[in-house]
Amino acid sequence: MKEKIISVKNISKQYQQEQASGIHNISFDIHKGDIIAIIGESGSGKSTLLKCIYGLLTLDEGEVFYQDEKVWGPDVLLIPGHKQMKMVTQDFSLNIYAKVYDNIASMMANTDVHHKHQKTMEMMAHLHIDHLKDKKITQLSGGEQQRVAIAKALVTDTSVLLLDEPFSQVDALLKNQLRADIKRIAAETGVTVIMVSHDPADGLFLADELLMMKDGHLIERGKPADIYQQPKHIYTARMLGNAVVLNQEEANKLGLEVKDGHAVFYPEWVELNNSWNSRRFEVKDVYYKGFYEELLLERHGVKIRAIQLNRGVHKKNDHVQANIGRFLSL
Repeated sequence: MKEKIISVKNISKQYQQEQASGIHNISFDIHKGDIIAIIGESGSGKSTLLKCIYGLLTLDEGEVFYQDEKVWGPDVLLIPGHKQMKMVTQDFSLNIYAKVYDNIASMMANTDVHHKHQKTMEMMAHLHIDHLKDKKITQLSGGEQQRVAIAKALVTDTSVLLLDEPFSQVDALLKNQLRADIKRIAAETGVTVIMVSHDPADGLFLADELLMMKDGHLIERGKPADIYQQPKHIYTARMLGNAVVLNQEEANKLGLEVKDGHAVFYPEWVELNNSWNSRRFEVKDVYYKGFYEELLLERHGVKIRAIQLNRGVHKKNDHVQANIGRFLSL
């Protein structure tokens, strides 16, 4: 059993009393070495939750503990933020006129200059930025600045790394590399990572556990594969896999028995085959997705989406046999 490192107990933070904002009555534990992804749409309370964990905000209710030690907010601490945690924000908080090496080394004391230099070089090597050590921050790309900010946060033997939208300024080419770097560093150093993202791919790729936020509430949590395959909410299915959602009338038109609620399924759960339970659909459109295509299918006025791995087999206005192999009633 992993050691518990952070406990969040019934915390609430309201910004404005007259309208819904902030977070409400949230509780969960985080274990040492885990990567936690807080996922939700804009305004769901993700960043507020992250700041509450770090101690940047004064809580209205509840408590946050780091290894059974209470995390105090700015109402108690002159310099808010727990000493064992570091947060990397979207603006990176770097000295843009200083060199990469100096930005990272500035976090360490001069009591042991040799150790300071060695640790700084090791951390830069971890993040593949040692070749940039003499460059100024203004000379770096967004992805390179992101790596410097993470190195700066981790160089002082940080136990918990908090990342607020870590890939928002990184292009798609670098995003996967940065995700892999964070996963590798967490495994090598044992650091616990808590990240906020509006992109569910970040959580599915990186996380040991997902926390799904909606309107300031924690509505669902669990392992990425479990939540993806068995979401408890339509919101979760839409966030994680752009699920198809049919009401009862639409579902019944396609032969799906839904007594109450909605039929929810991912496009990859639709099987394009001619079997005893398949039905005839018209291809209304074809969307190119690289190594696969997404088909927009229609039957009796009901539209669904399906994945076509063999590109070009079915084209617009074709008729295909399809079967919804699996769906959830939510």
